[in-house]
Amino acid sequence: MLGFQPYETFQLLIESGGVDRTNTLLVAACDAYARREKPTSAEREQFEALVQRLFSTAAPTARAKAAATLGRSEHLSQMLEELVLENAGDDLPDYLLNAPAMSEATMLKVIAKGEAVACASLARRSDLSNVALAKLFQMNSRRVYRALATNMAIVPRGPYLSALARSAQMDYQVAWSLAARDDFDCALLAPAFFDLNESDRIKVIKAFGERRTPEAPIKKTIEQITVATDELTRALMKLFAENRRPEVTRLLHQITGLDEVRCGQIAHDVSGAALFVILRAFGATAYEGLKVLIHATSHDDDKSPVLTEFARMFDTVTPDSMAFLMSSWRGDVNLLELTKPEYRPFADGRRPAERTERNPVLNEALAALSRIGTRRAG
Repeated sequence: MLGFQPYETFQLLIESGGVDRTNTLLVAACDAYARREKPTSAEREQFEALVQRLFSTAAPTARAKAAATLGRSEHLSQMLEELVLENAGDDLPDYLLNAPAMSEATMLKVIAKGEAVACASLARRSDLSNVALAKLFQMNSRRVYRALATNMAIVPRGPYLSALARSAQMDYQVAWSLAARDDFDCALLAPAFFDLNESDRIKVIKAFGERRTPEAPIKKTIEQITVATDELTRALMKLFAENRRPEVTRLLHQITGLDEVRCGQIAHDVSGAALFVILRAFGATAYEGLKVLIHATSHDDDKSPVLTEFARMFDTVTPDSMAFLMSSWRGDVNLLELTKPEYRPFADGRRPAERTERNPVLNEALAALSRIGTRRAG
């Protein structure tokens, strides 16, 4: 049957030996089966009968070792998969993740038990059935959602997209994983903006570029502000230049309606990404906004590349879209509206590079930033 011993010989060895011999035979039989190319139906049935008997009498360590070995086979029946599940012990997560093949019935059996560690390992598989995947998304487990967020075989769309976006609002690790994916619309990470690193915050802002957004409730508040944009930017520039960030916090609280804790985060964000959102939402241009950002951002390194990035975004990101992003921080909007066809990125078919070429004000700002970088380098 297995290439080195006939089935009858195994039976005789079992009957004439003790537990030690049973342990040896179990491990040897599983190793031989795992190495074998696709067995016949008769061979599989013989093996199933043999290992059922051996697993029932072998010592726990031998059962775990045999289960780990058997789990490497590509030709396990559902009954053999169940034997592996029952006897794998601490190696179960590794089996659930790395098994060459797994039946849907076994996947559903694992999910039905509701054990988070096991289900998280299963959630990382690339061959999940539609039914198993739907069951995993129904689980209320951070560990499982963190695994689903990293699984590149799962296309984030429809209800799966909605579930991942909601999870990102509650779990920063899910947000980090989704921000690293090229197939996820980072605009949906807006509520998790302050949990992201600087480069991922830029990704969120860029995701709002060249797209229409639903009207934000805060837009009415912005329109009612009596302070002109140039007066606002001058006030912010003065406060940042004098490092009066607590006063920046109070000013932002007054004009945005965001809570003071959030405004404090924005005022002390030396990356400038959060402040960019505020400036652009209130209609600041690249010329006005960059003067504020130069004073607000960290001067530990040469920031000209980052400021150049902001300059381009002043051209590609609209005030309305930043008002919508700011509204998401207040919990006033449903981010999932962005998944509707009319709000997809680049809806008008124009690329940021095309607009940059046509904007002389932006080109002038970029040239000024280039001169700043050159002076610092010198």
